[in-house]
Amino acid sequence: MRARFSLLSALPELLALFQRPKAPPRPRPDDSRFFATQFVDRHEDTRLYVPWSRAPELHARPHDRQRGIDAVVRLMALDRGLARLGDPALRLAAGHMDFVEADAGQRLLRQDEQGDFLLIVLQGTVAEERAQPSGARVRLGEARAGELLGELSVLDGGTRLSACTALTPVTLAVLAQPALDKLLDEEPRLAAALIGWIGKRLSQRLRQTSARLSVLLTRLPAEAVGRATS
Repeated sequence: MRARFSLLSALPELLALFQRPKAPPRPRPDDSRFFATQFVDRHEDTRLYVPWSRAPELHARPHDRQRGIDAVVRLMALDRGLARLGDPALRLAAGHMDFVEADAGQRLLRQDEQGDFLLIVLQGTVAEERAQPSGARVRLGEARAGELLGELSVLDGGTRLSACTALTPVTLAVLAQPALDKLLDEEPRLAAALIGWIGKRLSQRLRQTSARLSVLLTRLPAEAVGRATS
């Protein structure tokens, strides 16, 4: 009961996450490129906005919806906070998601794009990479079944921090911002629990990424570390 009250008390802060500027307009028809991959520090660029409604351009195929819901419910039930809500509530939350499949080699998320959806890996392996100003790419890690991708952009509306590419054929659950907003309107308590779960998963992944980067830095020559941290 204490955990439940704690979650409800945090609801105003969770709801505030969605009080953000409206999504930027879709690209004009004369835009020549769908994605930009060069790494530069810049402000929000509406040409990079990629909503889930443009998913066909990612060459994703529909996955069996019932199987997808079953897989997501099993995953969410591993979290004690979500498990307390019961199977019907978890199925309601999963029902707001889409389920797709993609081939190995398919770029799922691109660095520096703005997106309104996150991905849950249900099957397969996805590489997370970050392009450096020099053009080199750093492998941040590999996401496998049960892991989330792109959740930070859904929570804060910012650009993607890394690119994600399928290393094997993958099955994915997709939670888009409009679907999350709808759940927030219809079932605020359930939406708050789901957002809390996403936040915990994000925190865990950031800790893992930080640990990997620390290992990489220890392997660099001292002068290179100095340049990287200056």
